[in-house]
Amino acid sequence: MSEQFDPYDADRPLMMGCSCGRHRDPAEHAAAELRTRSESAEFEATSNAFVEAALVKALFPHDALRRRFLRAVGRRTAMAAIGSVLPIASLQAMAQDKSGSLEKRDLKIGFIPITCATPLIMAHPLGFYSKQGLNVEVVKTAGWALIRDKMLNKEYDATHFLSPMPLAISMGAGSNAVPMHVATIQNTNGQAITLAVKHKDKRDPKDWKGFKFAVPFEYSMHNFLLRYYVAEAGLDPDRDIQIRVVPPPEMVANLRAGNIDGYLGPDPFNQRAVYEEVGFIHILTKELWNGHPCCAFGTSAEFIQKNPNTFAALYRAVLNAAAMAREAKNRELIAKVISPQAYLNQPETVVAQVLTGRFADGLGNVKNVPDRADFDPIPWQSMAVWMLTQMKRWGYVKGDVNYKQIAEQVFLLTDAKKTMKSLDMKVPDGAYPKFTIMGKVFDPEKAAAYAASFAIKRT
Repeated sequence: MSEQFDPYDADRPLMMGCSCGRHRDPAEHAAAELRTRSESAEFEATSNAFVEAALVKALFPHDALRRRFLRAVGRRTAMAAIGSVLPIASLQAMAQDKSGSLEKRDLKIGFIPITCATPLIMAHPLGFYSKQGLNVEVVKTAGWALIRDKMLNKEYDATHFLSPMPLAISMGAGSNAVPMHVATIQNTNGQAITLAVKHKDKRDPKDWKGFKFAVPFEYSMHNFLLRYYVAEAGLDPDRDIQIRVVPPPEMVANLRAGNIDGYLGPDPFNQRAVYEEVGFIHILTKELWNGHPCCAFGTSAEFIQKNPNTFAALYRAVLNAAAMAREAKNRELIAKVISPQAYLNQPETVVAQVLTGRFADGLGNVKNVPDRADFDPIPWQSMAVWMLTQMKRWGYVKGDVNYKQIAEQVFLLTDAKKTMKSLDMKVPDGAYPKFTIMGKVFDPEKAAAYAASFAIKRT
């Protein structure tokens, strides 16, 4: 019952070791449990598992019979039995040779310590990268400008991006023009507008004139959604409020110090403000646009051209991680895996509230929003078109914009669908679905008219 739930119960015992006694700490235990729980899914997700799955399917063509067989004897026993009569190891080696050798095995991938990066982060401790033959170092990075610079300087091979960033970098907006690509969307939803506790009586954005807000970067969904939200309330985001760029890990401290009145930021820092009792969640961004993109996994066009097999392996690792993250049953355990200092460095209860969607809002309520954060990886090109319309609306890009051409160059939808299909994942149709944003339908076929239609704009 909700009234019995206390997300910040200080009397809960702290686990100093592992409950089963076989692991060093709860995070390692959680990782092992996740691997066990997802064994069936991973069975068909890695390159070796493709061969195993094909053999099992050939021997047991009926799905129900195949599942009963695997449940009855277990994966290892099943493969041992099949391996006694079929050369599984040789077939696996042949399959790997056919896919091409990896051009580069040692990789650096940058990330900002936020829950948006869950698939990229969890792929490290859970072994998704290593199962593709990759030795990946995930590098915690201080801010988005540094992420951009390290990609431009080729210090990172691939990275956690804000999804508008590759569009901006490819166009030369805010930096030198270097072709970048979005391979997958890392997360959908998962953001919120958080206000300082002193503003509990100012829930109407029409009352925010003179407020100071933080966003993580200019080329971010946070900036574009905040601007959209206040403009719908009749405020000009460039004249009636102030919008500052603040790295996500510094947002709570700035709220506590009174440097800002609120922020539209990523989790876990919305929930962390509640945890610290310095802020409350005004609105989840899913209430503005349910299913909106936020962060992405991407790399440069040059990296893909030089390392096609390595890029394909990265693709498989990240898509497999996203598929696991989408399953609600895995969320609490994922929270254990990504909360430690090497990754998010956050209290597990804060991360769990974000990922499970059962959370305190700072206003005395406990809410249950299972899709508060999701990890749908599809890089819809209509999402890119919407981002470009907002860049145009607010003067970040000048002149005519070829919306579809840029979207199709940067958002690798065809590649994502092809890789998902190879992993036996469900692949949706289309490329340019419509979206509803604050009650208004966005039609990507009419992008230029849409960008020009707003009463408050810079163009």
